[in-house]
Amino acid sequence: MDALTVTVRLPKVVRCPIHLLSVLYAMKSSSFLLYSILSAAIVPYAAFVVGGVTPGGRYLRTITAAVSTGTWTDDLLRPSYAIEKIPLRIGHGFDIHRMAPLAEAGQPVVIGGVVIDHLPQKWTDAEGRYVEKGGVYETELGVVAHSDGDVIYHSIVDAIFGALTLPDIGQVFQDTDPRWKGCDSSKFMEHAHTVMADYGYKVGNIDVTLILERPKVASFKPAMKKNIVNLLQTTPGRVNIKARTHERVDSVGELRSLSCHVVMTLELDT
Repeated sequence: MDALTVTVRLPKVVRCPIHLLSVLYAMKSSSFLLYSILSAAIVPYAAFVVGGVTPGGRYLRTITAAVSTGTWTDDLLRPSYAIEKIPLRIGHGFDIHRMAPLAEAGQPVVIGGVVIDHLPQKWTDAEGRYVEKGGVYETELGVVAHSDGDVIYHSIVDAIFGALTLPDIGQVFQDTDPRWKGCDSSKFMEHAHTVMADYGYKVGNIDVTLILERPKVASFKPAMKKNIVNLLQTTPGRVNIKARTHERVDSVGELRSLSCHVVMTLELDT
């Protein structure tokens, strides 16, 4: 079958290449394989080459996004082995990021898609960059990360991939790849949801344990939950968010890091 080129209009500003993946998935069908994007992510138009029939039906075997920094492939999320349609799958995700003074981190604390506004906190300067080594430096905090450093979103994506026996988020969206620099992690969530749905699953339930000493996040939890529910197209009764301190122990207790665990189930979507 000869290749067919389809041109679609994209926004003039695309924050990161993951925006393009939703377009690719939306255009797939049981007869065609969307094979590559020919134009850069920052231009208003993108051309797609649509090729021949695929043995795997509706599943994409390869997605290539040609952007200014290189080529992105989705082969990792389409393994050679079969992912059986068992009724229930369980996944666990974990993430940890350093926290530092906001000016050093270069970006705010974002958790569950919510910017955590806060007053200056007592951050332990373990390396003595601002005060005596091991002393306390009062400062607004930011997260040191390649993307926006959202530990809840990263843990959920990791749990989805894990439940489906797919590689971890660090392999799929590598932190050495400049294309994901500063990327809004909601885009990772949207892509993970699309992958989950394509394999025939939906959210069973999600249990989040957020671990950080400060700032306090209780008032932000409802907005975090709402974001998760919307991004994964589920209901409030299937999403839970817990937060706890680390009793002033190690880097988390010294406000030098924050972490998150997620346990979730996927149900076969019948």
